[in-house]
Amino acid sequence: MKTLNFGLPKGSLQESTIDMMKKAGYTVRVNSRSYYPTIDDDEITIRLIRPQDMSRFVERGIIDAGLTGADWVKEAGSDVKVVVNLVYAKQQLTKVKWVLAVPEDSEIRSVQDLNNKSIATELVNVTRQYLAEKGIVADIEFSHGATEAKAPDLVDAIVELTETGSSLRANKLRVIDTIMESATQLIANHQSWKDDWKRTKIENLAMLFEGAIIAREKVGLKMNVPGESLEKVLKQLPALRKPTVSTLSEGAGYAVETMVDESIARNIIPALIRAGAEGIIEYPLNKVIL
Repeated sequence: MKTLNFGLPKGSLQESTIDMMKKAGYTVRVNSRSYYPTIDDDEITIRLIRPQDMSRFVERGIIDAGLTGADWVKEAGSDVKVVVNLVYAKQQLTKVKWVLAVPEDSEIRSVQDLNNKSIATELVNVTRQYLAEKGIVADIEFSHGATEAKAPDLVDAIVELTETGSSLRANKLRVIDTIMESATQLIANHQSWKDDWKRTKIENLAMLFEGAIIAREKVGLKMNVPGESLEKVLKQLPALRKPTVSTLSEGAGYAVETMVDESIARNIIPALIRAGAEGIIEYPLNKVIL
């Protein structure tokens, strides 16, 4: 049997990735003592790999495909096929940022003030390239962790990953520039991509993963609508496509079904009731394939 060797990001993205895969239709189980999770698909084998290392293993063909950040692909300089960008992170559906930050009371106000200063970061190569483009010469050192705690006692500035900015604020750090934005990427080895069977399998994963991410911010709505109220109800419904309208038996009106952003459902539902809709049901979605 043919199998696809797939890399699952270990660490901060692990749980959100497993949840996303569950929505996509795959059940992944992780044993705390093993780097080989199980998945309910005999055509896929999974290995847990740090996002920082993922693209190198994919480039070498040890892993056919995997999920990692665009930041780590750029940092490693890996030659891989980027199949799709998947905008989800540890806490929310958003891109993350690598920012240049200094202590709140630092005299450093801009990138130009960093000449001959020291900077700590995990993203050494990308930071070095960024500074070179600005014409800045600084001492960049690799940080093994707890980067926020290193300024100002150990270094003058840091380059750190942030999703909400809360950790930076808690450590009294001020952002002076954004070095790059990053999203999770599904990447593939070039030779694996040329294999028809593996390519189809990877494309299927990409389609289902995208659908699961889109669905996380949307809900489905079902309702019954008397004939005389249909036009007024339809005017209240934003949708990805036109809503589905079906005729109820015995001339009882219409059944209407659609998708909306979950954030606006609470405002739409009262408006639908006032427009004449009845028996409204809101339900979660696993996948939305556009």
